Amino acid sequence: MASSEIEVVSSESKVQEPEHSPNGEAPIVIDVYSASAYGDLEKLRKFVEQDGASLSDHDVNGYYALQWAALNSFPDIAQYIIEHGGDVNATDIRLQTALHWAAVRGSTGVADVLLQNGGRVEAADLNGYRAVHIAAQYGQTAFLNHLVAKYHADFDAPDNEGRSPLHWAAYKGYADTVRLLLFRDASQGRQDREGCTPLHWAALAGNVEACTVLVHAGTKRELAVKDKTGLTPAQLAKDKGYQNVAMFLSNVQRAQGKHWVDKFCRGKMGATGYAPILLSIMIICMFLFMNSVIAAPNLPKVTAAVGIWGWIALSLSVLSLVMFYKCSSKDPGFIKRREDLGRDVEDPLLNIDLNNTSVWTGNWSQLCPTCKIIRPVRSKHCPACKHCVEQFDHHCPWISNCVGKRNKRDFFIFVCLGTSTAFISAAITVQRIWTAAHLMRAEERWIRYLVVQHPGIVVFLMLDLFILLAATTLTVAQISQIARNITTNELANAARYGYLQGPDGRFRNPYNHGWLKNCADFLIRGYTDDEEIAWRPLQQAAD
Repeated sequence: MASSEIEVVSSESKVQEPEHSPNGEAPIVIDVYSASAYGDLEKLRKFVEQDGASLSDHDVNGYYALQWAALNSFPDIAQYIIEHGGDVNATDIRLQTALHWAAVRGSTGVADVLLQNGGRVEAADLNGYRAVHIAAQYGQTAFLNHLVAKYHADFDAPDNEGRSPLHWAAYKGYADTVRLLLFRDASQGRQDREGCTPLHWAALAGNVEACTVLVHAGTKRELAVKDKTGLTPAQLAKDKGYQNVAMFLSNVQRAQGKHWVDKFCRGKMGATGYAPILLSIMIICMFLFMNSVIAAPNLPKVTAAVGIWGWIALSLSVLSLVMFYKCSSKDPGFIKRREDLGRDVEDPLLNIDLNNTSVWTGNWSQLCPTCKIIRPVRSKHCPACKHCVEQFDHHCPWISNCVGKRNKRDFFIFVCLGTSTAFISAAITVQRIWTAAHLMRAEERWIRYLVVQHPGIVVFLMLDLFILLAATTLTVAQISQIARNITTNELANAARYGYLQGPDGRFRNPYNHGWLKNCADFLIRGYTDDEEIAWRPLQQAAD
């Protein structure tokens, strides 16, 4: 039943730590089990080699010394036990092996010892849990990746209830583990015995981030899947009282139906946007300015000053159209997807432990489940463009394109031109109409005179004011961000990015070299070098 809670039964729930001494100074090591649990190799050797203790027998609770070593991440102890008679595939009363116990704490070192000495990576316990299920239940993402990349563990295997590791990670709210499994192409559409998909279980637990990752990486069909009680994930979240999750899922589901405007306004990359509308507004404004403001027969004769400024405004308008085209059509910094690189590309997570900081900073949020790549820091996947974008700033529907590393300078020039053009055009228009009203002694009824005698100017001023307010806001925002070398996305989601936090936990941008260098780098190169950082964060992260 989707409304029932999942009871997690795994190694840790059955583990009872060996006792410490009453004064708490040192652990009590009295046998091979406690020696293995505390990693005391010297005493373990004494028990085995001098006292003749066996490492193939279990303790009074049915647990083996190898399981204790695995749980507490002692690969040297595990190696010693195996070399001295310990069975690497021995199971306790729940049929769990030492590998299951290693999965609880994510001990990859112990896993290597076990699997290189004959351990079975697909061993299942009474519940059908394999090591990959246990790792997903406890959010041991690195351990799970290690088993899959190095030992080819089945990351999509179902347990006895038909639940895959993705079901468990979604239910427990481990978004990084969800990302990894989706990156590995784990099935989002798999339904367990109750008809629930991973999205159902994420909604059941009210895990917003897990739901978000699943939805953005999914096909959207999962939103409409019903469990055996007839509930979709959104309905299930609402039934459990998670209104924020229910609203999010419902909004995404409603957004599937494309409006005719969206179908009309598709950019070059197939992203929905309003570029044709903005282009139409710009052309209409140019036409109205030339015919209703400059060349209108019932307005005063154009003076030299008005003519010069009018020519400047029209020139800026033309330049704005050119920059609009560049912003809309130019690659903003799309990162090649794995499918674009060919099928023979090596698994990018196979050697993840190399920790190459130019590509990988050790944060699983750098994985893109959609593009199947490890994206650089400051990059983000754009659902509209269906690509990851370097130095992602934002997706602008008015240019039907993202703003990123390769077109941000073009976008900045475009909004600056828009602001200048709109301001100069508005000033000329107001001067022209005010002069005409003054000559006709209509100052007191200026607005009425404008509406009756010059409706074209009214329309122009309304459109021009819209452009002026929008362009000015964007220009000021972009200037501020360029001076600080930060993106719109980073400002909006600063709390989510570990690399934007200083040692004291407060906001601090490692890419800020001072406004002078930031502006110079941006204006000269069009972007800033992410390899040049002002200070090294304690913990790197990416979206």
